[in-house]
Amino acid sequence: MRSSRAFYPEMKKPIIVIFITIFIDMLGFGIIIPILPIFSKELGAENYQVGLIAMSFPVMNFLFAPFWGSLSDRYGRRPIILVSVLLTGLAYLLFSQTVNLWLLLLSRILSGIGSANLSVAQAYIADITPPQQRAKSMGLIGAAFGLGFIIGPTAGGYLKSISAPGHVDMVGYLAAGLCLLNLVTAYFLLPESLKEKQKDVRFNFKVISGIVSELRKPTIRELLLINFIFITAFMMMQMSVSLFWKEKIGLNEIQMGNMFAFIGLATVIVQGGLVGRLVKKFGETKLLSYGTYLFIASLIIVPWVTPKTFIPIELIAFALMALANGCLTPSITSLLSKSADPKDVGQVLGVNQSFGSMARAAGMGMSGFIYGIEFHLPFMTGAAMMLICIWLAMKLEKELVNVGEAK
Repeated sequence: MRSSRAFYPEMKKPIIVIFITIFIDMLGFGIIIPILPIFSKELGAENYQVGLIAMSFPVMNFLFAPFWGSLSDRYGRRPIILVSVLLTGLAYLLFSQTVNLWLLLLSRILSGIGSANLSVAQAYIADITPPQQRAKSMGLIGAAFGLGFIIGPTAGGYLKSISAPGHVDMVGYLAAGLCLLNLVTAYFLLPESLKEKQKDVRFNFKVISGIVSELRKPTIRELLLINFIFITAFMMMQMSVSLFWKEKIGLNEIQMGNMFAFIGLATVIVQGGLVGRLVKKFGETKLLSYGTYLFIASLIIVPWVTPKTFIPIELIAFALMALANGCLTPSITSLLSKSADPKDVGQVLGVNQSFGSMARAAGMGMSGFIYGIEFHLPFMTGAAMMLICIWLAMKLEKELVNVGEAK
């Protein structure tokens, strides 16, 4: 125990750099996403083309997350992080010069490839963090996500307004500049974390075969499926709630922006400050179940508020959602890193990121269709899907008890 305490303080600087890396990834993503449909339309895109351009980012995440993860197992985390950040910066620089749909699509593809480095960042944290501190450290990634989403959308709207007419140059320049800052910081302050590189690791683009291989392992299978269902349900909610707020509650764009800022702030507070305490008190497997119950409750509440009950009921619902996310996401990532073979941690976390990318694409695709049928359905469907996660979490807990959760 003494050695763990001595070891953990030495990790603070690298973890801060990893936090900055994920924050800048998500800030760049948050800056782009609100203006992407509008800008695509300005370039002459049809509705289906807007969807294809938006989906190119998660599709590239899906394809390249295991690839980056496997490469990091073989060559180390640091060089892969540096290369991926550089590629992301170049993608945003291309975005700043976009004048047609082909350049826009290419910039989003390159950005999706570069930003598929989340699995490497998670593997880095797994390398340098003692097991008892791992879920807390993984929670910082969630906090970086939330912080990026607080600042990104507001900054993106403002930068688009001061860019040249029909261009997004200021948006691209800021995102590329942030990537440059990240690159310099990581180059000078991020040491290599992988003590023993796996020279026999085979890396390829066979994403499907990699996923099938991991799904054959019971504990990893349950964790991957829980994460997939959760993210799908979350994306269905996220894509539908703006329409619900505008059409049924009457919120304007500024008010909706404030709501998303509240969601991001709540996520930062929960994952940055509460996750460690919750894990210490309940354990990661218990948090999976608790997070599932909280998320179901929040999904059920969200679409039934009225303009008169919106405050405080909707705020309570999204506070519960942030707490659910804080229980689920870090616990899933931490348990995956513990359940994987040490030499395959990067690959397993890469497969998990690919699952997340597939889930985002599935949630985005399903939400519009289901919302068009009846506006309550995306939220109720998501809650129904999460019932499967309750069963999976119970099954997982039994498996971990049998093998011994604490090693």
